Amino acid sequence: MGAPNLSYPRQPYTYGRTAGRRMNPWALRLTLLFFFGVVLLILVMLILVAGYEFLHEDEIYPGVSTVLDVDLAGMTRQEASAALTERFTYPTDAVFTFRYGDQSWQFTASELGVQLDVDATIDAAYNAGRDGNRAENLLSQLDIRMNGYPVTPIVTYNQTQAERLLNDLAATYVNRPVLDATLTIRDHRAYAPPSQVGRSVDIAAALMVLRQEILALNTRSEIVFVVNETQPTVRDTSAAAQQINLALSAPVEFYVQGSTSGTHSWVSQVASLEEMLVIEPVQNSDLTGGYQVSLSLDQAREFLNELAPDLTQTPVNARFTFNDETKQLEPIQNSQTGRGLDVESTVAAFEKAVFATNPGERRVALVFQDIAPTIPDTATAVQLGITELVIQKTTYFYGSTAARRTNIDVAASRFHGLVIPPGEIFSFNEWLGDVSAETGYEQGLIIVGNQTITGVGGGVCQVATTAFQTAFYGGYPIMERVEHAYRVGYYEEGEGPGMDATVYYPIVDLRFQNNTPYYLLIETYVNQSNSTVTWKFYSTGMDRRVVKDGPYIRNVTPAPAAIYHANPALTPGQIRQLDYAVSGADVYLYRTVYEGDRVIIDNEEYHSHYVPWSDQYEVAPGDSRING
Repeated sequence: MGAPNLSYPRQPYTYGRTAGRRMNPWALRLTLLFFFGVVLLILVMLILVAGYEFLHEDEIYPGVSTVLDVDLAGMTRQEASAALTERFTYPTDAVFTFRYGDQSWQFTASELGVQLDVDATIDAAYNAGRDGNRAENLLSQLDIRMNGYPVTPIVTYNQTQAERLLNDLAATYVNRPVLDATLTIRDHRAYAPPSQVGRSVDIAAALMVLRQEILALNTRSEIVFVVNETQPTVRDTSAAAQQINLALSAPVEFYVQGSTSGTHSWVSQVASLEEMLVIEPVQNSDLTGGYQVSLSLDQAREFLNELAPDLTQTPVNARFTFNDETKQLEPIQNSQTGRGLDVESTVAAFEKAVFATNPGERRVALVFQDIAPTIPDTATAVQLGITELVIQKTTYFYGSTAARRTNIDVAASRFHGLVIPPGEIFSFNEWLGDVSAETGYEQGLIIVGNQTITGVGGGVCQVATTAFQTAFYGGYPIMERVEHAYRVGYYEEGEGPGMDATVYYPIVDLRFQNNTPYYLLIETYVNQSNSTVTWKFYSTGMDRRVVKDGPYIRNVTPAPAAIYHANPALTPGQIRQLDYAVSGADVYLYRTVYEGDRVIIDNEEYHSHYVPWSDQYEVAPGDSRING
């Protein structure tokens, strides 16, 4: 079999028309004609535009509106420049008024340097329709032609000139510095110059408004200055000045209340008060500043501290005797409360008086504090631990002159009834006081240095020697003791050499310590008929026992030749012996103190060095024997 024979009908191809239809030749012709017409129109328009631009190549395009009543359309740059320069009258006509409060100042535009920028204005007019691409320019030119284009004149001013003018005006009439209130003291009076609010014109703001007015071509403008104010930190010092003037209004007087003596009044003058003032800057709660006025009290405190010793009244302890039968204390001198100046309380009162508003309050009564006596007259034997006689010693003064006997009486009385607290050091000179005729002593022979002379107080050492021996045998620590320059017979009776003590107020002293837990009562007795002086110590016994070893006498040196002194009170031939010859020596003795079986002072050495002493006489002046 063979393949089948298949055949398909052929369709003809067509070009330029719908398949199956042929294109109308007239339609083709019309289409081509329209196309060529549009092209021709565009060419004509381009020729017209090019011609329009060529026609106005050096001119301002028509449609640019009038500027300052000058029509610039079609003008060249030169023509527009001449027209604008001729017609612009703004700088000479305009007046600018600057105001601050009720003050005002006027300036013309020319004074402010205002002028029309002709070139810039012409550039703006000429560039209208020319400042874009070709298409944009074409549209702009069409719009300018149809709707117009107003050109705003470009006006400038010399800002440097205007700024300088306004700065001078502000500095002269408006600006002022901020001033804090101050304090000044002159001739003891305070003055408070007032503060001043600072003012400063905001020149930059004024220039900005001026520029806006100029650009708006306003010929009558009022510019209100913006003024910045600066408040002072210290606004008012009148209160501080008032305080200062109160402080310096009058002197301040210190006085002792109840005293009528002028010596008990002291005045702090105004000049001194001014020196004490302290004026310090402070910050208030609202962050403003001020001044605080106070006093430096150091000067007043120093003055009162110097004054205090003279006004102090030392309390007086009671004095007693011990009744051996009742075992009780009997007061023989009542205690007295003392007083001391309370410096800090007085200073506080002084400060208050300085700032007092009432002139009558500028007197300050010194404030005192009572000082209670250590030993009141109400103290009992049990309270003080004074329960028995613990030691007594007696020395002898046979052959003493009447003056010496009197002095022994006076000196011994100074110690009768004294009570020495536990641990306290007894000072002979402290209680003896001043030795003078005014305190009851008489003239007699005394040892000064290496000679015996007539002086006040001979015999006091008899009392001191007795005190030393009593403390020695009482087992009390001897803190200070000085022997006489030479051996004296009065003091060797009974005890031998080395047991004497000399005092010379206020230099040479005798001191011992009450080293017991009990108070120590001293009683002194002078028996003129027996020529004895006795010291008694009352306290609570400590079961003490004292062992003395010695005296050991060494380095004995013979007495030198007699010494004769001139005495104008003697007549020729008269002679009076002052002292008697005695050999010199070094005397040693030792003390051991027991409390029960315990040694509390072990073999304590007492060394006394005595110089050799010659017979000493007084004779009338001119006596050939005078050698001293």
